[in-house]
Amino acid sequence: MQNYLWLIPFFPLLGFVINGLLGRNFSEKAVGAIAAGAVLASFVTAVLTFTELLGLSPASRVLTQTLYQWLATGNFGVEVAFRLDTLSMTMVLAVTGVGFLIHVYSVGYMHGERGFSRFFSFLNLFMFAMLLLVMGNNFLLMFVGWEGVGLCSYLLIGFYYDRVFDETTGLTCAGAGTKAFIVNRIGDFGFLLGMFLIFATFGSLDFETVFSKAGASLTTPQVSTATFTAIALLLFIGATGKSAQLPLYVWLPDAMAGPTPVSALIHAATMVTAGVYMVARCSIIYLQAPIAMEVVAVVGLATAVFAATMAITATDIKKVLAYSTVSQLGYMFLACGVGAFTAGIFHLVTHAFFKALLFLGAGSVMHALSGETQITKMGGLRKYTPTTFWTFLMGGIAIAGIFPFSGFFSKDEILWKTFLHSPVLYVIALAAAGVTAFYMFRMIFMTFYGAPRMDAAVMHHLHESPKVMTLPLMILAGLSIVGGWIGIPHLNQFEHWLEPAMARFIPEGAALHAEAHEGSFGLEVGLMAVSVLVALAGIYFAYQMYLAKAGAADRVAARLSGIYNLLKRKYYVDEIYDALFVRPLLWLSENFFWKIFDVKIIDGTVNGSAKFFGGVASVLRRWQTGIVQNYAVTLVLGLIVILGYLLMR
Repeated sequence: MQNYLWLIPFFPLLGFVINGLLGRNFSEKAVGAIAAGAVLASFVTAVLTFTELLGLSPASRVLTQTLYQWLATGNFGVEVAFRLDTLSMTMVLAVTGVGFLIHVYSVGYMHGERGFSRFFSFLNLFMFAMLLLVMGNNFLLMFVGWEGVGLCSYLLIGFYYDRVFDETTGLTCAGAGTKAFIVNRIGDFGFLLGMFLIFATFGSLDFETVFSKAGASLTTPQVSTATFTAIALLLFIGATGKSAQLPLYVWLPDAMAGPTPVSALIHAATMVTAGVYMVARCSIIYLQAPIAMEVVAVVGLATAVFAATMAITATDIKKVLAYSTVSQLGYMFLACGVGAFTAGIFHLVTHAFFKALLFLGAGSVMHALSGETQITKMGGLRKYTPTTFWTFLMGGIAIAGIFPFSGFFSKDEILWKTFLHSPVLYVIALAAAGVTAFYMFRMIFMTFYGAPRMDAAVMHHLHESPKVMTLPLMILAGLSIVGGWIGIPHLNQFEHWLEPAMARFIPEGAALHAEAHEGSFGLEVGLMAVSVLVALAGIYFAYQMYLAKAGAADRVAARLSGIYNLLKRKYYVDEIYDALFVRPLLWLSENFFWKIFDVKIIDGTVNGSAKFFGGVASVLRRWQTGIVQNYAVTLVLGLIVILGYLLMR
């Protein structure tokens, strides 16, 4: 399969081209079949490649393919080449597998929508960009995919460019897409600076060259810790934008303006996981930058807590899930920051299962309620949408971290590694896990339990979603249950699978700044029990406040109105950013860059030079009379002047 790695990203690209150019002439079934079939072809190719990797010895589980030389100038050269090791293989399987289910679901969800073929062409392009990102064999090719998913997020978030105005954000769909695009450009600037520093330090952007030299520095120091730290922090700035961490998380909740399958694809399988993958890919650099590791851990944990608290008061079902994604990504970065890169990727995979399930389940709820997203206008839906309810419940239990669902194993692994690194960080992360269980079951109880609160017209049309939408839900529910079993503690096959990719560039016997700490099995089991009890406590409080005791939540909100309003207004972060950055930049753009710099300086220079040369030309053109005698006189006079000058020398 080494000669066919290019097919994995090629199939979605082909689907994008076909539907983009010809999709308007096809039926919805044909468009959906082309788009979903392209991703399925990529998944099948990935599975075949996976079986080939399994047949290799752990140390040699790397497949590479070079297509052609892309850039070559001086000492700088970049190839269009693909790399599949155990890390990128894991990402490819998650992206194509979950992505295929989202494509199938989208066929039913987007039925009858204007721009049906445009939607699926963008969806395929999104898949191509993400696969390019995770399969690229160098930083520049990764960056092309990195920017590609940013572009596609803009196109898909703003899909309903002509409608939907969100009163809570003051943004249209197009505005939300623009916000995502601009915020990501801030992070991408840091990523670019990191790439420049990598090339200046190692003389290459090729993964094998850069990581080999970085690994060699462990035994024979060639690069200073300060340089490693600078590279790691600059790359992490890019990750904070793409993976929605503090302070660049603000675009992700507003991205819910796009169609629900887009939300599922962005949050579960593509884009937001790119930052986690990039940090894990560069683990050999981060392991030699202890300060950067601490920054990653602290930012990740702060984001996890910050987003979880905002989800407590959110009433839009998709935005609750959006804050949940930001929080779970924080857990992944916490894992990377404490040196547990495999645990971070493990949680990325299980999160892809249950978060795709939850978003698609939310879309099924919206489908039943004629597009309604406010959980305050729902209730009692489990009777009318049983498949959606049971599958959604499976996703809720998984993200809450209840044994034996997938989220339990991956989140517990992160908590365990965090405890070994710092008990203080562990306690905070454990509290955030309890909050996660609380707000998730708050949403479940308000959506599926209690008396119906929707309008009579909506109530009359309540119905379960079609099979094309519920079948992906059932598959994802199954994966949310069993997907974590491969990571059972002390039998962790997932860790063994990823170990070659993580340890490939670490010389034998090298001393690392982030040494692994070991703990007793009994202590680990005890902490597992604690994490489950904390999650159950969160579920119990949600049950008491939103189901058992009518009006309890309103009474608590009234009693703690200051805190409630602070959370409801999302800590006023958008307002603060608007006051500190957006409005000053708009004022500066209008009053200086436009009215002074553009109009007076640029336009003044251009128009002034035109007027000057126009004036000179108006004088000179008087010499062009068209009379031959005048020209002869001019030539004679010129000749006399030249001869006079020569005779006087």
